[in-house]
Amino acid sequence: MSRRGVLSIAAGIGAGGALTLAGCGASASDSANAAGGSGVGGTLKWGWDLPTSWDPIKSSAGWDVHALSLVYAGLTQEDARGNAIPALATGWKYNADGTEVVFTLRPGLKFGDGSTLDAAAVAKSLERSRTDPGSLVASQLTTVSSVTAQGTGTVVIKLKQPNFQIPTLLAGKTGMIVSPTAFEANATGLTLKPVGAGPFQLTAYTENASATLVRFPGFWNAKQIHIGTFQLYPLPDASTVVAGLESGQYNVASIPGSEVAAAKAAGLQVQVVDSLVVAVLDVNDAIAPFDDDNVVLALKYAVDRKALLQTAQFGYGEVAYQPFPSGYVGYDESIGTPYAVNTAKAKSLLAASKYGPNPTVTITTTAAAGVPEQLQSQLQAVGFNASIKVIPTAQFTELVYIQHSEQLTVDAFAGRDSAVQAFQVLFGAQGLLNPGRHAYPQLQSELTQVNETSLDSSKYAGLLQQATATAVKQTPNVFLYTEPRILARASGVSALPEDLVVQRFEGVTTT
Repeated sequence: MSRRGVLSIAAGIGAGGALTLAGCGASASDSANAAGGSGVGGTLKWGWDLPTSWDPIKSSAGWDVHALSLVYAGLTQEDARGNAIPALATGWKYNADGTEVVFTLRPGLKFGDGSTLDAAAVAKSLERSRTDPGSLVASQLTTVSSVTAQGTGTVVIKLKQPNFQIPTLLAGKTGMIVSPTAFEANATGLTLKPVGAGPFQLTAYTENASATLVRFPGFWNAKQIHIGTFQLYPLPDASTVVAGLESGQYNVASIPGSEVAAAKAAGLQVQVVDSLVVAVLDVNDAIAPFDDDNVVLALKYAVDRKALLQTAQFGYGEVAYQPFPSGYVGYDESIGTPYAVNTAKAKSLLAASKYGPNPTVTITTTAAAGVPEQLQSQLQAVGFNASIKVIPTAQFTELVYIQHSEQLTVDAFAGRDSAVQAFQVLFGAQGLLNPGRHAYPQLQSELTQVNETSLDSSKYAGLLQQATATAVKQTPNVFLYTEPRILARASGVSALPEDLVVQRFEGVTTT
């Protein structure tokens, strides 16, 4: 599957369709003038990915957050380790029981279309995210009962129950603020023509090919944006990415671990950046043979994660037994390696299952070679009668996430801004990566405690880590290895911020 890791639906315009955007507030010449007068300039050409939609509430892939963060800002954003910090808001304050949070806006904010970004605009945008029938982020805002403006600079969010996760939740797609002027005039147009208040504005877009953006002088932190023009491209093919960087087609690109040596040999700079992306096997425990706990456990002990990591990423990343990388607040050190490969134990568990020592399983994937083949060999070694089913990427969403028709799927989890949000995606009764749709009462109870605990409480990390330990023990998901962002860049581009959640570009310069 692609790096998007989650639900991927077409953006909704004709193949090869191109769009040049006009009337977006500050023009390209405005940005160029701003650049020339403030030491800002140059073009960054990023081989990465294009979003499924430029409308954050219609975006259907977790991976889209990287591209959308170029054009949108939220009340908050996250620092390098995933902690919520101020963005459009200067700060926030909860009431005593965690059922109301008040955000204070920065003064004088504008959207890219020139309209005012005040408390009323924020309230309209978040209410649209929460109530629009087509919103794909509404499920993340079910604890919100209302969003209202108090004057021009204060936003009040009332909650149905205590939820101290709101500042981190609003740091991602869920909290991206869209111009009400734009969506009230033409909501469907946002799919192609985003209007936000992020560091850049989209000026031209060709589906599946490229996007051109220019620096937005009205961005709240514009003094840290030194790039004049930003060009965004789909992920280059592994076999051509280094050549593309050498030729200048890109000056920054995501590369696989297999190309690190070649990139360094070509004189490129390489950064390996920790991320929240974790490779995972989606296990449908509503379908035989995984409705037997012994079979699920046998699967966990059959997998040689270190070998898969080497095959998939040439060793870049870490073996994973839990949904978070080491160093993240939700990572539980005490978990250790509970399901280290143990062929004898896996065979014993299968023999004890109601399906006997040789249950039949089908590994669903979008690529037959590499990890799926190696996984098949590992499962066969303990007795599974394992075969591989290759499906087109375009069918992955329907079969895996909507029909829940697949037994065992090779996938990746792209992480979420809020830790509790991540748990719900992975383990909630309606979770995207929970095809069996089984809920886990103990885990839900522990997550309720997490929601009711302030992010700056001394108890928060411990409660979150306890929920992680419960999830690893009780749920069928098989975590494999972390997937860091491996970024190669030309010498004319300065070092990139090493952000865990969203790749940002504050402070980056290019010549």
